[in-house]
Amino acid sequence: MHATTLALVGATGGAGTTRTAIELATLGARDGRDVAVVDAAFTTQGLSEYVSGRIGTDLTTLLTDETGASLSAATYPIAPGADGGGSSADGLDLPGRAEVVPARAPFERVARAKTAEAARKLERRIDEAATTYDAVLVDAAPVGSNEAVAGVTAADRTAAVTPATTHGRDALQRLRGRVADVGASVDRTVAISREADGEAAERDGEVCLPQTAPEVGAAPTTATGDGAYTRAVAAAFEDCFDATVDVEFAEAGLVDRLRS
Repeated sequence: MHATTLALVGATGGAGTTRTAIELATLGARDGRDVAVVDAAFTTQGLSEYVSGRIGTDLTTLLTDETGASLSAATYPIAPGADGGGSSADGLDLPGRAEVVPARAPFERVARAKTAEAARKLERRIDEAATTYDAVLVDAAPVGSNEAVAGVTAADRTAAVTPATTHGRDALQRLRGRVADVGASVDRTVAISREADGEAAERDGEVCLPQTAPEVGAAPTTATGDGAYTRAVAAAFEDCFDATVDVEFAEAGLVDRLRS
């Protein structure tokens, strides 16, 4: 793969950035890669919902109180979905690793982790992850905080996650301006379809993901699925990382048709 670090940035709040990051990481692990998702959305702390059991050391701890600890101290396997498919005692039973570095902290520590100094440490932690994993995804909120800026500037490439609607398209243009203001660019776009929107058609320069069950417990779909959603995530992984995904689906050739 040419790009090893990808910042996924929501063009709007609730765009589906965290879920998309989880599914991309799982798809990469299904293809035999070691993939990590690093949290750069300290306010929502959404990645923590995809971890089974108690989170002790989290990412904000590494940026504030335990700066000398290894990244592995705050790394946890992605928990299997409600159906338990493709799972083991250590998380998902896949050829590669799918892991997260979540934020799970009280307000006081979150506030300290959102400073400019902590953002510089976050950049170093993202670089550290890139030396350990084949691919790193950074889950970032719309660029407006130090940690989101750190995620975008530290990554090799930035992909916007946006609803596949007119509103999402407008939000994407605003996001492009924000990202440009910090010296980076939006290189890819992943549009998320919503059944009620009626605007799920693929647009030029975007990979569109069809709707899937939104519940945290339903993820990750891509661990064992071979339906339209999983195939679209595979196409998004290939596009975002300039990679070739060698996962066999029930109907051969559909990933290629999605890309065409």
